[in-house]
Amino acid sequence: MISLAGDVTDAKGIIEFDDSVCGTSVVKRGFAHMLKNGVVMDVTTVEQAKIAEKAGAVSVMVLDKLPSDIRKAGGVARTASVKIIKEIMDSVTIPVMAKCRIGHGYEAKILAETNVDMIDESEVLTPADELRHIWKWDYTAPFVNGARSLEEALRRIEEGAAMIRTKGEPGTGNVAEAITHIKKVNDGLRLIKAVYDSDDTQELVRISRQMRVSYELVKETAKLGRLPVVNFAAGGIATPADAAYLMSLGCDGVFVGSGIFSTDDAERRAYAIVLATTYWEDPVKVAKAQNMIDERQSMLGLDAASIDLNMQERGANA
Repeated sequence: MISLAGDVTDAKGIIEFDDSVCGTSVVKRGFAHMLKNGVVMDVTTVEQAKIAEKAGAVSVMVLDKLPSDIRKAGGVARTASVKIIKEIMDSVTIPVMAKCRIGHGYEAKILAETNVDMIDESEVLTPADELRHIWKWDYTAPFVNGARSLEEALRRIEEGAAMIRTKGEPGTGNVAEAITHIKKVNDGLRLIKAVYDSDDTQELVRISRQMRVSYELVKETAKLGRLPVVNFAAGGIATPADAAYLMSLGCDGVFVGSGIFSTDDAERRAYAIVLATTYWEDPVKVAKAQNMIDERQSMLGLDAASIDLNMQERGANA
């Protein structure tokens, strides 16, 4: 059953026509739930999108440039061109997502008008507003947002996000940051669950103030013992073993980025990661998936401490 914790029932993004209603939390979160146990792949071209679909990805995320290329190019990174988004939408049958800049409400409106299936308000692009994220309740389209901790995730859900992706450091091929952050989210969930179970309302109120999140959302999340929306892992996932490990830590699915298309065995690696994500509870099948890739063809990993641009920190304090 889809949790409606933090729901806004009179949101501007809810529209009614004939006998249909669009934009409710049930619809938005329900779409995200349908992607559970799946892989979302970053793509920049129609050819990459077709590879992702053939490999079994549940969705593709359209970017103008892959995060590793954004690092090399420098400058301002914006949403992908509408032309390439439409070309990809016309070329694959799986859902298509696209990224807008943090706080850039009009880029999001354009993506919504383009009829993408989900909008990612992403730190991979250059933030347009350092103080605020988009108020996502005003949109009929569902949003996904990144988070490094429980408080960041709940702030984004309170703004209307229908899906969370735990941040890693994109474009590095290094899964370390993604692992750190899902464990931090899990630590936060265990803490508020313990407080809720002890019936200590005053402490739960103190925690909600500290998190800058409403008491009602913290209470409902504590009661659930998990986020009220699905949580995928993202950033640095480059191998089947990476994907399976993050699933074992409680993620509902994974985003795979530049690690795929920067390798010489992209098609085989994409399929192997989908296989490992689907069967993460079976080490024999994950080993089979890992055996499909050649580590000598993996992209070189980067330590987040050694790079000048830490994308994961963008928008974290808003």
